[in-house]
Amino acid sequence: MSTKIKASLLAIAVSAASGSALAVEAMSMKIADGLEFTPTLKVTESYDDNFREVENNEESSWITRISPTLALTAYGRKSEYVLAYTADSDTFHSSHKDNNTDHHLTGDAGFRFNARNQLVLNAGYHKVEETTSATPGVQGDKYNSKNIGGVYTYGVETARAQVDFGADYKELRYDNTGLRSNGTRLNSEKERDATALRSTLYYRLGAKTRALAELRHTDYSYVSAKSLDATNLAFLGGLTWDATAKTTGTVKFGREKKEFDRNINDDQSGGMWEAGITWQPRTYSTFGLKARRALDEGENGASAIQATSTTLDWKHYWLDRVYSIASYTRSEQDYIDDTVNNRLDKTDIFGLGLNYEMRRWLDIGVGYKYAENDSNVANESYERNIYSISFTASL
Repeated sequence: MSTKIKASLLAIAVSAASGSALAVEAMSMKIADGLEFTPTLKVTESYDDNFREVENNEESSWITRISPTLALTAYGRKSEYVLAYTADSDTFHSSHKDNNTDHHLTGDAGFRFNARNQLVLNAGYHKVEETTSATPGVQGDKYNSKNIGGVYTYGVETARAQVDFGADYKELRYDNTGLRSNGTRLNSEKERDATALRSTLYYRLGAKTRALAELRHTDYSYVSAKSLDATNLAFLGGLTWDATAKTTGTVKFGREKKEFDRNINDDQSGGMWEAGITWQPRTYSTFGLKARRALDEGENGASAIQATSTTLDWKHYWLDRVYSIASYTRSEQDYIDDTVNNRLDKTDIFGLGLNYEMRRWLDIGVGYKYAENDSNVANESYERNIYSISFTASL
């Protein structure tokens, strides 16, 4: 199996299951030849002064989150398989009715058939309960999602040209039992299936720089809100580079079009971009930029949401084992076809954390996050402060 696949597959699987990358250098237990077991545990104690994200009648609580992750890895000469499970158990000390446990189960497999042909497959099941809701004052959002997909790559990364072919299928279902005043079940109109196809062509321009052209096709099929059935088509072009002038990154620019199956809503189109750039001026200091503009699926009376976001972050090691992370995110959500409110949300999120790598197997972190949503719709704005301390341990 390629070193690239083998080195990253476990990290991808565990990250997808837990929702965050591993903080510690986890060691694995060898169960048998070609079979390893990797456990990690994260415990977080936080104070959240508005855990429902509401404008009025805020509720606050100390929250204890216990998140064990179990990963089983099997590998051979040209293949590797990872099965990972994470449980996020939240205890709300001031509101025990909101106690809940999220479940994340993922499976990944990587195959390198020869130098020019490799395949990565993934599947997942996620069951999540949130204290926030798109309909304030009612039951928090509860949903489950299932996905299966993969990417086939033809060509060597160092060759003049390389191409990826990707496919993904996802189901989204809500488990809410609450009813609206009109008798409909909460969030039932969001339930949908999505089938996505993607093809990306890479063309080498230099030793560490490649141009790319990408075509995406996504079909959305809703369970009850059939007026939102649509097909999204996007074409993007850009560059990807590795360690050029101490930076790595990928930028993509293009256009996206959303065509509805029915004539109830107007088709939408516009510019689209994605960017992820890392700059490391020193070995101990790293800056990151992530930016995105795309059409997201609609909700609350909107046929679609034009979403734009930019995130800046800075990770700096002050000592060999002590580092800080500062981040800022600015996002806007423009609700299209929302003829009643013409809703526009603008959100700012600031984050600051300090982490101590106490041992190879133990990290300690403290953090603070401030979020503010400014909406032109009544009762949709809010402010939120979260203070936390966490412990992440492995073998």
